[in-house]
Amino acid sequence: MLVVELLAVVLFVTDVVRGAGRLTGHGATVLAALAVAGVLHTEIALRVERMRRRVTPSPHVDLSSVWTFAAALLLPPLLATLTVIVIYLHLYLRVWRPTRNPAYRWLFTTATVVLAVHAAAGAVAYVDNSDVFGSGSGLAAIVTALLCYTAVNTCLVVGAVVLSAPERTFRQLLGHGDEVVLELATLSMGALAAGAISSTSPLHALLVLPPLVVLHRAVLVRHFQEVASIDGKTGLLNAAAWQDRAHRVLQRAQRNQGGAAVLILDLDHFKLVNDRHGHLAGDRVLMSVAEALRAEVRDNDLVGRFGGEEFVIMLPGHDGAGYDRVELEAVADRIRRRVDALGVEVATADGALTVGDLSVSVGGASFPDDAADLDGLLEVADSALYAAKRSGRNAVRMGLHVHATQQLPQRWADGDGSCASPAKRPLGESAEPAPRPSPRH
Repeated sequence: MLVVELLAVVLFVTDVVRGAGRLTGHGATVLAALAVAGVLHTEIALRVERMRRRVTPSPHVDLSSVWTFAAALLLPPLLATLTVIVIYLHLYLRVWRPTRNPAYRWLFTTATVVLAVHAAAGAVAYVDNSDVFGSGSGLAAIVTALLCYTAVNTCLVVGAVVLSAPERTFRQLLGHGDEVVLELATLSMGALAAGAISSTSPLHALLVLPPLVVLHRAVLVRHFQEVASIDGKTGLLNAAAWQDRAHRVLQRAQRNQGGAAVLILDLDHFKLVNDRHGHLAGDRVLMSVAEALRAEVRDNDLVGRFGGEEFVIMLPGHDGAGYDRVELEAVADRIRRRVDALGVEVATADGALTVGDLSVSVGGASFPDDAADLDGLLEVADSALYAAKRSGRNAVRMGLHVHATQQLPQRWADGDGSCASPAKRPLGESAEPAPRPSPRH
């Protein structure tokens, strides 16, 4: 981060030394127009932008790149850098500081934009200024500048986050490409604004404001949709979001004649953790288990929490093939061992405490061998989970398990007091076997 900031300072000083004599009245007018438009944009979308930063504290696309990219296309690097400084200083005072985002993040973000502006300006420098908005070569230069701006800005910001938080990947931070598409759309609006200013007058930059505000609100709706799909305690998908996405995975598998698999996991004796150490400690255990699950699966696997201490994983097929029983059991057992080795540090009134002796029971089912739809897969995996519980917990079972309670009328005929098929148990309800009732004398 310091290297990036130092490089931005060096470029700015170099611009001052080499470019001060080439400043013109027209350039100053364009700078003022873009800076004023950027400030007005922030003020108009102030409430929406503050909400975006509260809803998604992780890095996301800042739509002010409309103005900074237009500055890169229209102005020499020195004036473009001054435009960035004015817009981002106002952003810090009105958005970053009120939402308590650290100043060092703002400084780094501003430095990355300065470098991105220089990269874009370098791309259009190969075309005469008079031809940038009036020729095929100019269009190619604009597209190249757009890609350079995106690559520099995105890679520097996301790279810094990945280096500081290795558990997060480029793919997670990019949001499956949605953020990149939004960045390209925003920069395209910046190119249109620059073209309007170049062919008419700087006042035409204001025409970009209405569609930009609409785009702000559309992005906020998408952020709310993402937040609504996340379980608040673990950061995993909630039950509804997981089922919706799992249905889509199976539809793709059916179309491509591929495979998939489902794992249902239930923490053993989780109630004892809450009873002994409190619910805050229990929440910390749930978060640690969620992190362990994410670490043991691929980026495109779907991990969700169905409520309580129950988790579920959808494993799409790999290389066009599904999972055989041995392979799926190996994946489940690797997860079981990972949870078994966990030691969760929690803070208590008596000081730090390590919660250990955690274990998980796992049931699995594969598509299309065990069932042809999601409900069927969940029922089969749930019956396997119940069998793992009955076998002593901290175990893995695969496929359909028919229990004695489905054949014998006595409630405790199988010795553990279970009274119904686990396949009919509502998902999210604990799979712990019920206590055996006392016989009547």
